[in-house]
Amino acid sequence: MAGGKASARQKMINLMYLVFIAMMAMNMSKEVLSAFGLMEAKFAESNSLTSTSNSALLADLISKGEEKPEEFAFAANKAQQVSAISDDFFKYIETLKIDLLKTGGYSIDPDTGKLPFEQMDKTDILDEKWFTGDRLTKAGNAVMVAIDKYKLDIKEVLGTDIKYKKAVEAFDRRFDTSPIKNKDGVEKGWLDYNYQGFPAIASYTKLTAIQNDVKVTEASMFNLFLGNTLTEAVTLKNYKAIVLADKSAFFAGEKFQGRVVLGKYANVIPTKLSVNGQEIDISQAIDSTGAAKLDFNVGSVGEQKIDGRFTFLEDGKPLEIPIVGNYVVVPRPDDASIANDKMNVVYRGLNNPLSISFAGVPDNKVNVSVNGESTIRKVSNGKYVLVPSTGKEALISAIATLDDDTKVISTQLFRIKSIPNPKGKISGKSGSIRLNKNSVLTSQILADFGDFVYDLKPSVYSFDITISGQTPITVSGRNRLDDRAKEAVRRAPKRSSITIDNIKVRVQGVSARIPEAAPVIIQLTN
Repeated sequence: MAGGKASARQKMINLMYLVFIAMMAMNMSKEVLSAFGLMEAKFAESNSLTSTSNSALLADLISKGEEKPEEFAFAANKAQQVSAISDDFFKYIETLKIDLLKTGGYSIDPDTGKLPFEQMDKTDILDEKWFTGDRLTKAGNAVMVAIDKYKLDIKEVLGTDIKYKKAVEAFDRRFDTSPIKNKDGVEKGWLDYNYQGFPAIASYTKLTAIQNDVKVTEASMFNLFLGNTLTEAVTLKNYKAIVLADKSAFFAGEKFQGRVVLGKYANVIPTKLSVNGQEIDISQAIDSTGAAKLDFNVGSVGEQKIDGRFTFLEDGKPLEIPIVGNYVVVPRPDDASIANDKMNVVYRGLNNPLSISFAGVPDNKVNVSVNGESTIRKVSNGKYVLVPSTGKEALISAIATLDDDTKVISTQLFRIKSIPNPKGKISGKSGSIRLNKNSVLTSQILADFGDFVYDLKPSVYSFDITISGQTPITVSGRNRLDDRAKEAVRRAPKRSSITIDNIKVRVQGVSARIPEAAPVIIQLTN
């Protein structure tokens, strides 16, 4: 704007323009600082009003506790604990605010009763006290320790009472100090994100906001203890359709009978659980969703009932919720279900998959064996692999151990068959075929089991090639013609006959001997 050739008048205009921009920036900064100051004043006023209201609520609780101790003494005691804990933490935050003003050299105007908002623009007061590099100083750590202690103390007062579950969740959200991602996606600590680099008035306002959260916590707790809070909004979105069958098992041809109700699952740990007159260990029976796992001996065959009690703590008193249910006991199984996953025969030397199970019997109580030199091993629940060896038959025995230690035995006989002969192939063809010399010279000698039920991948490692009028040549260690065989093919006249036989095959992972592949007979076309 102030080039070397500009006139004196133009230079003056440019300078005034720069001053004007700077003044606008200063005014904007002052407006922002004033806005924080107004917010701080609002929070302070709210804290004052809430303190008065909370004092009245606490006095009411204490009075009710004295008049009706059975109903309110327990709640009044908790309210006084919350008040004392909150008051200590509120005063601690106040010391942080006083220290910030003192360090920054700020004071309240005696005439207006206000802070000098527009002058509180320093950003290094808390930066130097609470932060050092990417870590917190001792003073910064002390702030986080104080907040965590306040949270822990309040939650300890509320305990595990089911009635306070929602209040605890709201309290956790209000004082959540988890790391936060900034606009660039970088995760920063809660104290760093909220206080580092901010002007003094902004930090001061945020501390007052924490005090406001303390007062709001007191108010919500006192109202909760008085029973003035509204229960969770009754909306169908909070419910699920739950099917309640009249019994837990139905027989073929029987009509299903039951009910569908709307309900909610309560993730609340009870203080006591008893089923059919027996007390259950809570630490072992309750899962993360609040569901209780039942484990007891069933009765005789027929319909049986479940009778029990859930006991929760509410208002310092035990609250019992009855457990009512039923189930059906079916007769014990006396036979196993054994099925070959491939065919009604098994193949020698191969991994033959079998499914073996007893209806109603856990897999770990079923023992399976096979006769002779064949082997059988378990691969997963109900799944086994049988490897037949010598002989023509394999007898599978399955023994189930029932709950009363009685044994149920079932057997199944399978025929053992050998692996079928593969077919030799060249250029994708097998049997008697016609090929030109180039195809014979460049193609692999392969083997194929055709439509065999097992997907075996055979590889050829040796074969003989015989050309009419020439001496047979053995090719070893490969599945293509070697130099001698290729030279013999090149010399062969048109329409010569070439036989590829003695094709030796192996299959990876198969211990049994693989039969030689069927020969390929080729008539040369050139």
